[in-house]
Amino acid sequence: MDLRGILDSIDGSREDIAKMMCEMVSIPSISPAAGGNGEAERADFLMTCLDGFDSIERVDVPDKSDSKILRSNILARKNGKDKGTVWIIAHIDTVPAGNLDDWKTDPFKGVYRDGRVYGRGTEDNGQSVISSIFATKFIEKGKLEGKSIGIALVADEEMASEYGVVYLIDHGYFSADDIFLVPDWGSPEGRYIEVNEKSLIWLQFEVTGRSVHASTPDKGVNAFKVGTALITDLVNTFNKKFGYEDPLFMPPRSSFEPTKASATVLNVNTIPGSWSFCMDIRVVPKYNVDEVYEVAKEVVAKHIKSTNAYIEVREIQRHISGGPSSQESDTYKALCSAVESVTRHRPKAVAVGGATCANFFRLKGYDAYVWECGGGTLHGPNEYVELDNLITDAKVFATLFYNICVNRWNGDNVN
Repeated sequence: MDLRGILDSIDGSREDIAKMMCEMVSIPSISPAAGGNGEAERADFLMTCLDGFDSIERVDVPDKSDSKILRSNILARKNGKDKGTVWIIAHIDTVPAGNLDDWKTDPFKGVYRDGRVYGRGTEDNGQSVISSIFATKFIEKGKLEGKSIGIALVADEEMASEYGVVYLIDHGYFSADDIFLVPDWGSPEGRYIEVNEKSLIWLQFEVTGRSVHASTPDKGVNAFKVGTALITDLVNTFNKKFGYEDPLFMPPRSSFEPTKASATVLNVNTIPGSWSFCMDIRVVPKYNVDEVYEVAKEVVAKHIKSTNAYIEVREIQRHISGGPSSQESDTYKALCSAVESVTRHRPKAVAVGGATCANFFRLKGYDAYVWECGGGTLHGPNEYVELDNLITDAKVFATLFYNICVNRWNGDNVN
């Protein structure tokens, strides 16, 4: 089948795409660290959706918290004649649903309505799981003159990727001859290709004061009051010391956001003796996260001295920017060509604050690119995917596969 036929077949698969998405979303796939049972059951379903591949390998990694819980990855490949594989990397885990009262539908029962599929994990990252499957579905194995075609459906992206991409990279499942596309961030009409990410560090601050009756505040130390003043000082100090703007990034500045916080007390007339909060910090590559951590400790020390509270700061997680992927590589040019041929506009390179699996490849010295047609409902209530976006993605990925793997793309034989 030629490329036109492949794209027409994808266009004609709307009902099948919606059905597969609804069935997948109805199988929860949440990390045990967030109260779930991992990805194994969803992987069982996805194994039944993969046909026509030369090889399908499942990699189940026991979770350290409970060895009976399997963190499941699937690697499916159609073999080409050249070295290397063009991989689409999509993650099959999701975040929890959050407050169910905020949902108009059951987050774990996919609902197809008015051109959208609703449910937790539809956009993040179900859109890419399903689009990658249908991008490969109509390309016949045994007819690839170039690189192999591969889709990697991976675990644990919403936490730290320890059981997913990091495990697979460390255990030799990928090579320097491979090409990596990670559709886990998108823009309207797919107008941007993400080539770099900010470094990330999450910090937790534990404030311990002394609880007393609210009518006698001088006898205690209000941990909540100390903590809120600390937040203000931290944000102002960080913005002053790390204010450089990098125009490649959206947004161009580093971000320092207070997020998660503990409860204080159950009654109004008691001064809280303890309180904790977290900050999500993402800095442009000009800065080292160790610098940020040291500044945080300096600010904390100042507030300990001035308030008599005890304050402990600790690091929860970090990701270091792997540096930008090349905009001169054949892969980048081929991706631009595929996007342009399907969407009729030339995408632009950008960098973002979000952390994706692409960064783990960049840390190993590989170029990796992030692209899809995005909406913006991920992690929110009533998450949905626009079926038109998913189909556009599948057609772009199929075009990329066809040009590089079927036709052995060299920049001249673009379809």
